[in-house]
Amino acid sequence: MSIIELGESVPALTPHASSVSLPTWADNVGYEEGQARVLSKMTTGYPRFFIHKAIVAFAEDVVQRYGTGGQAAMLFPSFRTSRRCVNFMHSRDPSISPNQIQLVDLVLDKNKVVSESLAKISPSVSAVIFPKDLFSVAKQYWQHSGDGVSSRRAEFCHGLFREGILIDEKTLQPTKDNMNGIQKSCKGPRRYQKGSIDQGIQIAPECGTKAVAAQQSTPDNDIPEARESSQFLEERFGRNLDVSFVENAKLAIRRRIAGSLMGETDLAATPSLNVTSNTRGVVGLSDDDVYLHPCGMNAIFIAHQMLLEARGHLKSISFGFPYVDTLKILEKFGPGCLFYGNGSSEDLDDLEARLKAGEKFLALFCEFPGNPMLKSPDLTRIRGLADTYGFAVVVDETIGNFINVHVLPYADIVVSSLTKIFSGECNVMGGSAILNPRGPHYHSLKKIAEAEHEDNYWAEDVIFMERNSRHFVSRIERINENAELICSILGAHPLVKTVYYPKYNPSREFYDACRTPNGGYGGLLSFEFENRGQAIAFFDRIETAKGPSLGTNFTLVSPYVILAHFLELDWAAQFGVPADLIRISVGLEGMDHLKAIFQDALKAAEGAVS
Repeated sequence: MSIIELGESVPALTPHASSVSLPTWADNVGYEEGQARVLSKMTTGYPRFFIHKAIVAFAEDVVQRYGTGGQAAMLFPSFRTSRRCVNFMHSRDPSISPNQIQLVDLVLDKNKVVSESLAKISPSVSAVIFPKDLFSVAKQYWQHSGDGVSSRRAEFCHGLFREGILIDEKTLQPTKDNMNGIQKSCKGPRRYQKGSIDQGIQIAPECGTKAVAAQQSTPDNDIPEARESSQFLEERFGRNLDVSFVENAKLAIRRRIAGSLMGETDLAATPSLNVTSNTRGVVGLSDDDVYLHPCGMNAIFIAHQMLLEARGHLKSISFGFPYVDTLKILEKFGPGCLFYGNGSSEDLDDLEARLKAGEKFLALFCEFPGNPMLKSPDLTRIRGLADTYGFAVVVDETIGNFINVHVLPYADIVVSSLTKIFSGECNVMGGSAILNPRGPHYHSLKKIAEAEHEDNYWAEDVIFMERNSRHFVSRIERINENAELICSILGAHPLVKTVYYPKYNPSREFYDACRTPNGGYGGLLSFEFENRGQAIAFFDRIETAKGPSLGTNFTLVSPYVILAHFLELDWAAQFGVPADLIRISVGLEGMDHLKAIFQDALKAAEGAVS
């Protein structure tokens, strides 16, 4: 594939992409250093780190209407999520006074809307408005929690806001009609008379006769790529999508995650009753035990919050070198954590000694396998310690995925980023959490989930995720094969110092203990050269997409440690994570094509100067 220009979305021309092109090593360093050369070209970025321009535009309009000069806003999908942000800001900076932060809950004005469909998809936004000098504190919460609005929600709701349909809840005045549940009606074009996500908004006559489409909320709605959402909905489901399809799509996603649905389903059909048979290795797992979240990090954040409520404010354990924000959640929310960055048997020996001495812990959080070193924790031993000493186990299966490994039997909660291989398309975010019905903490967690789970997964994102995930099983099987091919090419080259992959790591026995009968070793691998010059030459030459994220249907290469730990490279190195590591998320390309582009990049490394 041709190299995507610096700062453009990955995939190219995708308005809601979850990656961005950083095609050279210097671009990655420049991004981390905040160089104007790089930042000025960023049209998008990885969500949670880069706030999408559609969200920024909406936030600016909210401040203009409800705030004052010198203020900024963060947008959240609900009352509860915005209040969590405010609580976090006060906890990080107690000097913030209450009158410095303003909250605006934007909800539908039902006096101006006649479509019942619109109300069903809950297009609400809650804004936290604060002085601009507090932006970095608010951004921490946005990044760590994953609670922020999605770009599609912002785009849709911004249009409602501009039309005066989404208004400050405090300004709503009850009328005789809406107190009786009656909505004002108006005639409109026939194509708008049936509710749909993209064309289902009808406005009362006093507000004009325009119908607001999802993509009319940004000034760039006339460019082809900005019509991605409505175009898909129209082509796949027809002009008027019945909103009931959204709930069926959520159910299809949950059943795929539960292992009870592996292919396509008719979203227009009445779904069958709750399914309990599954391929997860746990008897009695139901799709009701699967909870959807706007992104994977939000699933981890909410899991941690549930455990704090269920078991009290105890320290957690972060086992193995983790994804950066998982560790930040455990450190910044609640009483902190015990960090075992190597994830070794010696670390488990130390943990066991602490437990025998009477120390109590909330939960152990780990990835299976870990990112970026692909080490697998000893889940059998961890489960034994958890059962003996009463702590919970939370396993992030994003990289392994349940087609390759069964980790649910060892966990109380399994979390995953659906943004990755479950979707594959790199154009929608999503996350999931599964409660193990056989786990010792199931009943207390289930009680909390049933009472407090808030479904903030935006309807349009659901539709894209359901479509993308229909053939994830066959995609994973092919990616497994491609990854092993790449490992063999790299492992045979004299300049490659080490290849990190579950199949070749010393921790393979722990991976194999959880591997499914037909499971492979996944599509993620990392490797390092003998020196940095070779790594730079290889990275700059390889003709793949290059940017953050993983689990894409196309091969995606990244100098991961530079991006994730640029300001803490020495800290990462003490856990065996080298600064010059190159991480590869292998895609669906043909084997001959992959072999050619990797051999070409390796030739460039051969000519590099140390």
